[in-house]
Amino acid sequence: MQYVNKLIFEKLKSLLDDKVLEYNQKDFIPQDPISIPHQYSHPRDIEISGFFTALFAWGNRTIIINKSKDLMQLMGNQPYEFIKNHSQSDLKSILTFKHRTFNATDVLYMIDFLHRHYNQHQSLESAFFPEGITSVENGLTQFKHYFSASPYFPERTGKHIATPEKNSNCKRLNMFLRWMIRSDKQGVDFGIWKKLKPDQLIIPIDIHVHRVAMDLTLIHTTKINWNAALELTNTLKRFDVDDPVKYDFALFGMGINFKRESLI
Repeated sequence: MQYVNKLIFEKLKSLLDDKVLEYNQKDFIPQDPISIPHQYSHPRDIEISGFFTALFAWGNRTIIINKSKDLMQLMGNQPYEFIKNHSQSDLKSILTFKHRTFNATDVLYMIDFLHRHYNQHQSLESAFFPEGITSVENGLTQFKHYFSASPYFPERTGKHIATPEKNSNCKRLNMFLRWMIRSDKQGVDFGIWKKLKPDQLIIPIDIHVHRVAMDLTLIHTTKINWNAALELTNTLKRFDVDDPVKYDFALFGMGINFKRESLI
């Protein structure tokens, strides 16, 4: 994206920076799905609860939060302990869980996947970024393959794990990676994963973010896909090369409170 008019560029940057300050605040947390991992202090509890919550995150935010709370309660509000040490009888309560297209089959496989992973690795970070994987695109691609590698993998569960290989926007997983990797003094994101830096993240793009980005001429890609996410991230790097996805707060906040007259 080229802004030949310096005044327009500066006005747009000022608008986005102001909106980041407005929404990147702890007051933002209770009404957002990120409130679920904020209930925990242990890094493993944070990443497990964050993983499930991010995957559940489409549609009404109140429902997302409530269903995520329900699942954490079924795990005794100790997700890492549950994942590591659950018994077969402990899984019976999961059979009642359902959220939109998620059902017990999906959640039970995810629990099994996490159990196997944590038996060999300390953190879920290595599931996305094992040695040699140094980009979000490659990380998401290999995670899809790793996640589905079990001979017991239910085919239906694959639809819940997006991949750039299919040009998906990967909104929910990009949001999860933002939570885990990005951090600042505002304390909304956690920054507990260190293998990648914030400047390597890709913006989580959904219908709200895409609508505002198009209106502000930040992107030209009309479809909400991986290419749109890359285009928007590259544009946002012009405003902050070190932390482009901080503008997720601005674009999402403007999107859910959308008023065309408020945009330049």
